[in-house]
Amino acid sequence: MASVHESLYFNPMMTNGVVHANVFGIKDWVTPYKIAVLVLLNEMGRTGEAAVSLLERRRLNQLLLPLLQGPDITLSKLYKLIEESCPQLANSVQIRIKLMAEGELKDMEQFFDDLSDSFSGTEPEVHKTSVVGLFLRHMILAYSKLSFSQVFKLYTALQQYFQNGEKKTVEDADMELAGREEGERKMEKEELDVSIREEEVSCSGPLSQKQAEFFLSQQASLLKNDETKALTPAALQKELNNLLKFNPDFAEAHYLSYLNNLRVQDVFSSTHSLLHYFDRLILTGAESKSNGEEGYGRSLSQQAELALQEAIRIAQESNDHVCLQHCLSWLYVLGQKRSDSYVLLEHSVKKAVHFGLPYLASLGIQSLVQQRAFAGKTAHKLMDALKDSDLLHWKHSLSELIDISIAQKTAIWRLYGRSTMALQQAQMLLSMNSLESVSAGVQQNNTESFAVALCHLAELHAEQGCFAAASEVLKHLKERFPPNSQHAQLWMLCDQKIQFDRAMHDGKYHLADSLVTGIAALHSTEGVYRKAVVLQAQNQMSEAHKLLQKLLLHCQKTRNTEMVISILLCVAELYWRSSSPAVALPVLLQALALSKEYRLQYLASETVLNLAFAQLILGIPEQALSLLHMAIEPILADGAVLDKGRAMFLVAKCQVASAASYEPLKKAEALEAAIENLSEAKNYFAKVDCKERIRDVVYFQARLYHALGKTQERNRCAMLFRQLHQELPSHGVPLINHL
Repeated sequence: MASVHESLYFNPMMTNGVVHANVFGIKDWVTPYKIAVLVLLNEMGRTGEAAVSLLERRRLNQLLLPLLQGPDITLSKLYKLIEESCPQLANSVQIRIKLMAEGELKDMEQFFDDLSDSFSGTEPEVHKTSVVGLFLRHMILAYSKLSFSQVFKLYTALQQYFQNGEKKTVEDADMELAGREEGERKMEKEELDVSIREEEVSCSGPLSQKQAEFFLSQQASLLKNDETKALTPAALQKELNNLLKFNPDFAEAHYLSYLNNLRVQDVFSSTHSLLHYFDRLILTGAESKSNGEEGYGRSLSQQAELALQEAIRIAQESNDHVCLQHCLSWLYVLGQKRSDSYVLLEHSVKKAVHFGLPYLASLGIQSLVQQRAFAGKTAHKLMDALKDSDLLHWKHSLSELIDISIAQKTAIWRLYGRSTMALQQAQMLLSMNSLESVSAGVQQNNTESFAVALCHLAELHAEQGCFAAASEVLKHLKERFPPNSQHAQLWMLCDQKIQFDRAMHDGKYHLADSLVTGIAALHSTEGVYRKAVVLQAQNQMSEAHKLLQKLLLHCQKTRNTEMVISILLCVAELYWRSSSPAVALPVLLQALALSKEYRLQYLASETVLNLAFAQLILGIPEQALSLLHMAIEPILADGAVLDKGRAMFLVAKCQVASAASYEPLKKAEALEAAIENLSEAKNYFAKVDCKERIRDVVYFQARLYHALGKTQERNRCAMLFRQLHQELPSHGVPLINHL
């Protein structure tokens, strides 16, 4: 955190038992809690080394820093912390505080007078420049500046602090006794309730400048590195509002409020806090401060462009090349929808390398790779570029960018339809040990790249029918990225999509329809597409067609090629389900051309699969079979289990249709081969619990067994078909028109 205003919190007032110093330049004030800490320090100095073991003294030294820097806590909690480190010293501190609180005002005055003796002598107990020495000097100085009325209020607050601590100690003892009588479960609940109440009491008062700086830096570090250990958004905002109530000009509190609002995707409030931050940071003295509302009349993109122009102007005036490079990167971000944005990006990478800025250079390379992946560049060229980027990462120990690079490779392999390679990259990121420890108990593994890799793993497992494994991954995601965290939307969308697919597989279209709202809230384009899929499955063809046409225009405008191809495939299916397979052919050819142009191999294979099905409906099964040989290998190698089943089912249909003109012996062999392919398709469908397609498969098997005169097998398949047909709704769609 940056430095804060020197005049922070110096108001001559008494709030919640806290005396505020009335002198500028003092960054702290005396509170009853700090008097208790001073008693602890005094007792540590008076206690000889022989009375306290080396282990206990080490524990006490480790305890001191959080006590000096952290917020005020209740006396009972302070006693407990000291007792855990050194029980003997806890008893001495308790007696000293009791004598002071139950005595007279002069006892507290004498205590502060005696504190100065800690610095006297040739070998003083405390060095003036040490952490403890600075704390003692600040407290002595703050106490000496208090008026008599403020000293009296402080002593009254100390008495109240002591009485509350004694009362809490008695309550804890009573509850411990009651817990022993009533059982461990109730005792745990009572202890939890007590700890919550203590935390609320301890946080009720304002913080000093040093406590505020420590609190803000700690929370900012946790938000960056391990968001789960930070306060919840509501609790953190409550504390920030408490800070800003006593000093609205605390710039760093406004900035942390901006970060906190970003966690919950509250763009309006985050912009509001950011404007306040810059107002407090830049405007000083007699300059007027705005109320943070300026700029709300303009759109957010306009505000971003104006802020960037101002940053460029200041950087040019001060000849700051590093700042200009950052501005150049942001120019690309703001203008990346333009066709010539890659020129800015290439220029940014060259300049970043020239000025020795590896972080910016690497981010530029990764952005170029992402842009060229969407433009249809070959995979080996993209991986070569990422290899150059990785060299920069390892050379300059940029572990965060290493993770981003691996997550990017995972996404690229999935985009190109290579699920095995995507799985390998995702597992590599998860198994890496390069995630550096930031502080004790804090790991830098709650980043967006980590969330992206886990989401890819969940989806890849779900595609292969491993729903239990996908659920475990999602459970881990929910624990690592709680719903109020900034990357929670990633796993929320992933979870909703997996649930939607499972509902569609199981023929529960009403359930799938209810999930569309949640998907649309997280990703509007995906939500509209899946709404059209549900409408089509429910035979609401005209509504589905209107929705798909609107979505197609939108995706073509935003250059979302992957979604455009998916929409075209959906439109083609809609045509042949409406008994218009000839109309579907131009649509499928358009989808195939786009897939080939952008090197989306898996989508190209799926398009060929649909073309083969269209040819089968048009009565040319031989050509359909030859097309299938082109598409089936990538699908069986990297495809989802459902697509594998569809491919094998289609192969069987084509074999049966082709065998119509065969001689009896050859026809029987073709039908036997078709039955084997149908069995394989049924196994694939069973993995994803797709009962509707299993029903279609066993229907075909029963017909083929009947043609071959295998009565027993026919009856078994017919019985299974009847069970599934009674269980599932029938929409009156001919089986031959369903891929």
